[in-house]
Amino acid sequence: MLDFSQFGGYLIFLTVFTIGFWLLIFLLSFVVPYWIFGTIMENRKLKKEARLSEESEIPS
Repeated sequence: MLDFSQFGGYLIFLTVFTIGFWLLIFLLSFVVPYWIFGTIMENRKLKKEARLSEESEIPS
């Protein structure tokens, strides 16, 4: 049987483990895809701006 200090340590371990688990799920399902999508969109925007500035520099 567990005494109170062992039971308290067990509860603290479960709390930290559960918080870490849900943080990992949150990061993998929301933050990482948001970061990747934002990077792709920003790169497309920069390439478009570079292409437009290159076209405006060339005299016709």
